[in-house]
Amino acid sequence: MLDRLYKFFTSLRLTVVLLAVGLILVFWGTIAQVNVGLYKAQNEFFRSFFIFWSPAGSSFRLPIFPGGYLVGGLLLINLFSAHLRYYQPGKKKWGIVLIHLGVVLLLLGQLLTDVLSTESMMHLRNGETKNYSEASMAYELAIVDTTDPTRDQVVAIPSPLLTQGGDVTHADLPFTVRVKTFHGNSSLTEKPAEGYTEVKVTAGVGSGIWWRALPHVTKMDERDMPSGIVELLTPQASFGTYLVSGFLSHPQEFKHNGRTYQLALRPTRYYKPFNLHLVEFKHDRYAGTDIPKNFSSRVRLRQPDTGEDREVLIYMNNPLRYAGETFYQASFDKDDQGTVLQVVHNPSWLTPYFACVMVAAGMVLQFMTHLVRFASKRKSA
Repeated sequence: MLDRLYKFFTSLRLTVVLLAVGLILVFWGTIAQVNVGLYKAQNEFFRSFFIFWSPAGSSFRLPIFPGGYLVGGLLLINLFSAHLRYYQPGKKKWGIVLIHLGVVLLLLGQLLTDVLSTESMMHLRNGETKNYSEASMAYELAIVDTTDPTRDQVVAIPSPLLTQGGDVTHADLPFTVRVKTFHGNSSLTEKPAEGYTEVKVTAGVGSGIWWRALPHVTKMDERDMPSGIVELLTPQASFGTYLVSGFLSHPQEFKHNGRTYQLALRPTRYYKPFNLHLVEFKHDRYAGTDIPKNFSSRVRLRQPDTGEDREVLIYMNNPLRYAGETFYQASFDKDDQGTVLQVVHNPSWLTPYFACVMVAAGMVLQFMTHLVRFASKRKSA
């Protein structure tokens, strides 16, 4: 039995089948982006072990095709086991070893990128300073203690906990947050409409508002707008139920035990040990036309811990790399007075480069090994 498994995983046929399945997966997943969107296609086709199919109106899920993680994992096993089976020690095989290690590093690098990397956005208006970026898809319920005028104390509850419902406690909160209702995507209106129900709260904003739950969106230019109702309570009593929503542009304020708090459902924030100040955003056009020529953001980077204070120009194909993050020029405001920087944190960003160098070095070494042997034999003849 073990011998059969060993021969199966070291088989060249398995390699060919997996490569063919990978090609089909890439083609299928790329076409699926048209209907389900980029992010959903990535999760369903490439960041999964299986692709599932569900009958209409049913929650039953049936696996119908291998996903990216399964194909990549089997390729790694096949590569390692075949190398151990057929490898013969010697200087003549060093190039083959480098090529195999490079391919392995390339596959592992993609897995590390999926697991460790994060992408967020930093929106800055001219003259504005920020020390955080925001997720484009994920939300959090932020409870901010603003009593101290010099320093805010923030407790953030991620949306997966809100979706689960129930009570949420934290050591820095003198009260419990009870999630009564939460919609991952929603619509709000100020007038009664078909399919909408009235929001019932006892404090803050919410009176005279109707809402309804919506299915999750998957298109690149759209995003979910979650809403919910939470209750703040202590062991003694409740001091209000509040509407929290991504539609609300300003946080709601309340007081408890002489302290002032703000409550807001906002995009997840990633705080930095430094801040960026937008000095100027420029949108250059070709003379006499409205055709864009260049987008650039001149920012001032300040790092209080080190005293660093310098200006940096960010434009297309010239990002800012700092503190393990890369800031790309991604978009801008319609009035040309603000910029949107894409912030990418990817600890394994160098892995593909090392992998390609190893594969190239292995191919050159293997070719030179055969070339030297051939030249030596020809000279002796």
